[in-house]
Amino acid sequence: MKVLLIKNITREAPGLVREILHQREIPYDIVDLSKGEIFPNPVLYNAVFVLGGPMSANDKTPRMQQELIQIKKAIDAKIPYFGICLGLQTLVKSIGGKVFTNDIAEIGWRDEQENFFEIELTIEGTKDSIFNNIASPAKIFHLHGETIGLTNSMKLLASGRYCENQVIKMGENAYGFQGHIELTPELFETWLNEDEDLGQMDTDKLRRDFEAVRTEYVTNGRQIITNFLKIAKLI
Repeated sequence: MKVLLIKNITREAPGLVREILHQREIPYDIVDLSKGEIFPNPVLYNAVFVLGGPMSANDKTPRMQQELIQIKKAIDAKIPYFGICLGLQTLVKSIGGKVFTNDIAEIGWRDEQENFFEIELTIEGTKDSIFNNIASPAKIFHLHGETIGLTNSMKLLASGRYCENQVIKMGENAYGFQGHIELTPELFETWLNEDEDLGQMDTDKLRRDFEAVRTEYVTNGRQIITNFLKIAKLI
C-alpha cells in the first residue's frame, strides 16, 4: 500500500493528511510540482491526494497540462482520489468540466458579514460515507477565487452560501473539496507568513479565529480524511 501526495506549491503541505498517514503507518510519497518534480504514474498508488495552490486549472503551462493528464489517468483507473481546493478544480478540469471565477473570493475563516464559512451537506452528502460522523453545517477554511461547474458525472455533496459547489464526488471514490480541511497550527502559520492574500489580512484575527474553531475543525478534518482512507480500503 502506498499513497501519493501532490503539492502544487511548497507551502501547501498535507498537514493533517500526513499526520494520519504517519499514525496509521501507511507509506506515502510526496511530490512537489513547484520544485520541478514530476507527477508520477498514479496507477502505481492505492490513493492520490492533490493539494492546493495559487495557480489555475485553466493554465496552459506544460506543468498544468501534465498534471491534468495524470489526474485523468487516476480517475480512469478508478484510483481513490481526494482533491483539495486546486485539487478539486484540476479533478473537474481533467474530465472536461469547467473552472471559472467565483462571484466572491472566499479567503480566511469568515465572510464579509463576519460569519464563519460553513458547508451544508446535500441529501447526497448525508448519505455518503465521506461524511460519516460529520455534523452539518461544518466550518471550513477558504483560500480560493475560482469555482467549478458540475457535469452529469458528478454528485454535489455539500454547498456554501457564496460558492455553491463546495464538495463533489465522481464515481465511487473520487472526491473534491473546495475548502481546506487539512490545516494544522504549524501549517496555518506557514500560510500566514507566505501567502500573499492572507498576508494582507489581519493575521492576529485569523489566528484567533482558528483557535475559536480549532477543536471542531481538526476533529472534522481528521474524520473526513479517515473516512476517505476507509473508502480507499487503506484502513
